[in-house]
Amino acid sequence: MQKHPKGFFVRHFGLRGVALFEAVKGMFALGFVVWVFSQIHRGTTEVTQEVLEILRRLLHINPERNFYQRFLHGASRVTPQTVHVIITILIAYAAIRFIEAVGLWLEKEWAEWFALIAGSLYIPFEIFELARHPTAFKWLVLVFNALIVVYLAWLLRDSYRRRHAISEAAD
Repeated sequence: MQKHPKGFFVRHFGLRGVALFEAVKGMFALGFVVWVFSQIHRGTTEVTQEVLEILRRLLHINPERNFYQRFLHGASRVTPQTVHVIITILIAYAAIRFIEAVGLWLEKEWAEWFALIAGSLYIPFEIFELARHPTAFKWLVLVFNALIVVYLAWLLRDSYRRRHAISEAAD
C-alpha cells in the first residue's frame, strides 16, 4: 500500500472543498445571468423593486436606507447596453471562478496562489462593511473567507518548506 506524505489528506480534501466553493460561486453568477436574461423583457424599475424586496426579506435591508434608495435610483438609468456589460462581467467572473476551481481540484500551485490573492483582496472590504453595519451574516462571510485565506497560506508555506527540504537533501 502506498504511503501518503503527512498532510496529504488535509491538502487533498481541503483544496477540493475550496474548489467546490469556487465552483458554486461561478454557478451562482451563471444563475444570475440566466435570471437577467429571463427578466430582460420587463422594465428595469419593476425588476429592481422586485430584487430590492427580495433583499429586504432575506437580509432585512431597510427601504429607508441610503443603499436602497441609491440602488433604486441607479436602476432607473439602466440601458440595454448596461445590461449587456453586466452580463459580460458576470460571465467573465463565472469563467474565472470555474478556472480557479479546476486548478484547485487538480491541486495546481498557480490556483492556490490565485485563490489566496483573490480571497485576501476581499478582506478589507468585508472589514469595512462589518465596521459600518455589523451583522451575523457579515461576520460569517469574513470568518469563512479568512479561514480559506489562512488555509491556503499554510498550504503554500508547507509546499515551499517541502521543496526546500528536498533541494537541501539533494545537495
